Amino acid sequence: MLQTRQLLIKISSKCFRTNRIDIHDKAGLTSTFNFDPSPETQATIEMARNFTRDHIIPKASPLDQSGEYPLEIMKKAHSLGLMNFFIPPQYGGSGLSYVDSLLVHEELSYGCTGVSATLGLSSLSGSALLSYGSEDQRKKYFQKFIEKPTVAAFCITESNAGSDVGAIRTRADRNSAGAWTINGEKAWITNAGYADWFFVLARTDPNAKPSGALTAFIVDKDTPGIKVGRKEDNLGQRCADTRSVSFEDVRVSDSAVLGGVGNGFKITMGSFDYQRPILAINAVGLARRAMEESIKYASQRIVFQQPIAKQQAIQFKLAEMAIGIETARLAALKAAWCHMKGEQNTLIAAIAKCLAADTANKAATEAVQIFGGCGYSKDYPVEKLLRDAKIFQIYGGTCEIQRIIIAREVIKNSRDR
Repeated sequence: MLQTRQLLIKISSKCFRTNRIDIHDKAGLTSTFNFDPSPETQATIEMARNFTRDHIIPKASPLDQSGEYPLEIMKKAHSLGLMNFFIPPQYGGSGLSYVDSLLVHEELSYGCTGVSATLGLSSLSGSALLSYGSEDQRKKYFQKFIEKPTVAAFCITESNAGSDVGAIRTRADRNSAGAWTINGEKAWITNAGYADWFFVLARTDPNAKPSGALTAFIVDKDTPGIKVGRKEDNLGQRCADTRSVSFEDVRVSDSAVLGGVGNGFKITMGSFDYQRPILAINAVGLARRAMEESIKYASQRIVFQQPIAKQQAIQFKLAEMAIGIETARLAALKAAWCHMKGEQNTLIAAIAKCLAADTANKAATEAVQIFGGCGYSKDYPVEKLLRDAKIFQIYGGTCEIQRIIIAREVIKNSRDR
């Protein structure tokens, strides 16, 4: 396990830089853009592709039917360095760049987005820890991720506060001894039943605006007063562990505060900007699977003495899938690229997430249509893809919220010119 991770650190430390080479056209003009992954990145992509083929796809349907948490897949992925790409090399991470990691996420999501969510959603908490955590916090919690298959749960959503983060009711009150007491309940928290620690957003100033009223805390799972609810019986991504989490007089010290008192809203929004390109590329992986399954089926299904793939009606559906997949992938990669450059990527991250979510749902719907009656049966893979796709239009900010963000940002950018 250690040798595999050291090898990944060695080969992937050059990945993003290797991609930035000069390309000369026939006129002798030069461009620094390059859409070809470096050889090192391509090797990691191939490893993820093989892992998906050998370990995820064969288990996807049984896990969907049972709702079982993919713990064995997680252990194998961890041993190969296919988790926790947000951890920098100085803390033991693989060193794979954010942009390059998206190409790996796409391969994992091609097999099952329920599994890829389990493997990847710790990046919400992890990116917040990287950007705002103290050195002691980073060393302590990143080490947990490195030592064994560990997940963190991002406890933001409440039953009355999903898209409206500022409406959360969970409270954290500080006493004179410097301790905090957290009370409240979070809903639909992914990985909650298996999390080693929780990122918890709580209201610390009832009179302030959301931008200054909320504080983020790191809360260990064994802290007294935490109660994890039953696993939700969801429509799709059924192997992902989604539960409610309640906090009843949960006491933590000042050392649990992440990024300073009153900065919780800013930290949360920054985590969403980091996570949305990942969610987008996960949706791209699902859409690509829907398209490829459709092509395979349409090439074999004979109607009126010829494969239905020769019918223009089917070809148009496949063409629309391809258009959506290519454009959504580019948007996701650009959003990650902007983040790597240190630019605010709120606009392009929202575009990528919204476009990819809609693309995945359209591709999965059309895949079921191409399969016809077979597509409505659990004996074929596209029925699961349709159920799995729906959540992309909901979690990480609904598509409606993404459109509000996009409109707000383009209006603001226009005024700033």
